[in-house]
Amino acid sequence: MAIIEAEGLKKIYSSKSGPVHALDGMNLSVPRGTVKALLGPNGAGKTTVVKILTTLIQPTAGTARIDGIDVLRDPKAARRLIGVSGQYAAVDEGLTGFENLEMVGRLYHLGPRESKRRAQELIDQFELTEAGNRPVKGFSGGMRRRIDLAGALVIKPKILFLDEPTTGLDPRSRLAMWGIIKDLVNDGTTLLLTTQYLEEADQLSDDIAVIDGGRTIAEGTADELKSQIGGHRVVVSLVDAAHAGAAREILGRHGDGEPGIGGDGRTVEVAVTDGPRALQYILSDLGESGIDLHDAGMRRPSLDDVFLTLTGHRTEDVDEATTQKETAA
Repeated sequence: MAIIEAEGLKKIYSSKSGPVHALDGMNLSVPRGTVKALLGPNGAGKTTVVKILTTLIQPTAGTARIDGIDVLRDPKAARRLIGVSGQYAAVDEGLTGFENLEMVGRLYHLGPRESKRRAQELIDQFELTEAGNRPVKGFSGGMRRRIDLAGALVIKPKILFLDEPTTGLDPRSRLAMWGIIKDLVNDGTTLLLTTQYLEEADQLSDDIAVIDGGRTIAEGTADELKSQIGGHRVVVSLVDAAHAGAAREILGRHGDGEPGIGGDGRTVEVAVTDGPRALQYILSDLGESGIDLHDAGMRRPSLDDVFLTLTGHRTEDVDEATTQKETAA
């Protein structure tokens, strides 16, 4: 049974160049006790969806429900069920970590004693005991994110919204945050996660909704989405980037669709049906053409391949106009 539901969500903003469609008929369903990842580039509409579901903004059209509660008709009731951690840590830098969490408890009317008890509980849970009595302005980025996430959990919400929770974190801090999130889910929390990190969606989610242009364009588990495009990818790394054009032509003869050239100018890859046979032919033709390689091999499709197939661009390709749209949303 879905605990988060959205149907036909639209959000239109006015701009000097005309209307901007941040959402264009978005549908969403998140079963109770699961993790749903919204995967898409900047400007796809991820943050706008979260803002509507958490009652921060109203849609131009469509409906949204949290555990059966219409968030437009009864936003106060919906807020009692949710915790939210946005893209940027919403903490008071002048207060200590403990004081920030205690303040959140008081805002939720937990009372002085319960607010202090819950703040200390979260400080211990998030392994911030040594930093709990220090001002947040001295915290690292990872520590700020942990305090912000802890604040979203003060009332032990049924449903947690995390909007790009690991943006800007170093790899070690990101792994630590993933561990915390997995523990929350194991305890029964329903989670809606927005991300543009493919590995994050792969690691944390039960189900993924790929969104682009303000609407859902594909949905399923990571394996289901990858299986939609099937096959293998042959990838070669060239010694000389000047040979990229010739290598691209050779890979194109044995592949399915247009070969792509990586950002380094030396990596060329193409989708193939029969990976081992295609790799054999490609290596033979590259050798006959005198094209030297650093490396060559096969790999299974990634979520980025899924996104590229569905949208025509990769998740890291950020269009300036859509970035501005997401920022405005």
